[in-house]
Amino acid sequence: MAESNYDVIIIGSGPGGYVAAIRAAQLGLKTACVESRETLGGTCLNVGCIPSKAMLHASELYDEAASGALAKLGVKIDKMSLDLATMHGQRIDAVKGLTGGIAFLFKKNKVDWLKGHAAFTSANTIDVGGTSYTAKNIVIATGSSVTPLPGVDVDNAKGLIVDSTGALELAKVPGHMVVIGGGVIGLELGSVWRRLGAKVTVVEYLDQILPGMDGEVRKESNKIFRKQGLEFKLSTKVTGAKAKAKGVTLTVEPAAGGASETIEADVVLVSIGRRPNTDGLALDKAGLAVNARGQIETDHSFRTAVPGIWAVGDVIPGPMLAHKAEDEGIAVAENIAGLTGIVNHDVIPSVVYTWPEIAGVGLTEEQARERGEVKTGKFPMLANSRAKTNHEPDGFVKIIADAKTDRVLGVWCIASVAGTMIAQAAQAMEFGATSEDIAYTCHAHPTHSEAIKEAAMAVTGKPIHI
Repeated sequence: MAESNYDVIIIGSGPGGYVAAIRAAQLGLKTACVESRETLGGTCLNVGCIPSKAMLHASELYDEAASGALAKLGVKIDKMSLDLATMHGQRIDAVKGLTGGIAFLFKKNKVDWLKGHAAFTSANTIDVGGTSYTAKNIVIATGSSVTPLPGVDVDNAKGLIVDSTGALELAKVPGHMVVIGGGVIGLELGSVWRRLGAKVTVVEYLDQILPGMDGEVRKESNKIFRKQGLEFKLSTKVTGAKAKAKGVTLTVEPAAGGASETIEADVVLVSIGRRPNTDGLALDKAGLAVNARGQIETDHSFRTAVPGIWAVGDVIPGPMLAHKAEDEGIAVAENIAGLTGIVNHDVIPSVVYTWPEIAGVGLTEEQARERGEVKTGKFPMLANSRAKTNHEPDGFVKIIADAKTDRVLGVWCIASVAGTMIAQAAQAMEFGATSEDIAYTCHAHPTHSEAIKEAAMAVTGKPIHI
């Protein structure tokens, strides 16, 4: 017999799950959220996006001082050193404060936290730690975990072959770190340890880093990172890694086949992607199955094939991004409550929080040209007055528009604050803006965002400052 009945139970308290729980409660639904961690917030808040940004920010400040960049601005530091324990401490404090904030919001909105692992026993019943709970609606928001690489066994406790979680907690700066995977997470964490003094080598199977991003952005980013000291071995496959007493021997070979070679490293970071967390949910008992990629298929309203069961975030198709999951969490709660919750998956921005930041929304130029005739506008940050005064010359803004309608199809940028700048582009695209709409919108001066205005003007061949 069920211990308790709910209108909604959300499985998982990551960005999709906790947001769905709060929104459902706001809409008057009796709501519970299942989470097995000691703290709420899921991977993103506990061991992902949030702590990595704390380390990225701190390492940027350290690098500014250590590299002499501050001295060139007249800020001279006679003596400086790295206190890695304190740097880790501020990361932990940031996570503690934010996870505690979610717990407070749960109490404020009367969301019950069911602590433990959830497994379906039927389509509307789950078991959590031996207790049965029923709900009219169950939302699966269990997120994702690191994709394993055959021949490379992760053991975060030893600190030699680590995943993103282990890379955040290294007790000392490695002499040489090898990052397997040239995607977002690998580049971000590789950048942290490079700034703090490590030699960093990125091994990528493809012929270029940042798969899925605009071609020009990928090439320019590679140049910038190389200038910063990151080394790249592209079109290279990792075939094995052996942890020793004080290091790792990595075996690699050309992706197309060829002679193998070994690389000696102090630490190896495995960062080749993520996979949906569905193991242990006993989906079969609810009448659900996953697709070939391990994802749970849903319709546009986030309903699964089983009535009353919904899914959002990394467990369903689409980019594995926290903000996508958040929007889906709000939408699914509103749909359950009888409202209309919609997410426009064509306008989901993505950001790489390196220095400079890299951001994009909509189609790449390659994707857009496959669909029809386009026109593009590009403006270099070197010609932007705020970037100039801040000594941030790297990067550009690129706008892709439909050649006939002028409607903006995609925006890509590399700039110190690209992650913030891309919000304007996403909002413009959500409203169906043309490049002319952006070009004739007054932008404050001097700001980095003026580069978006100038790129929009460049679509029709009339930028002012180049």
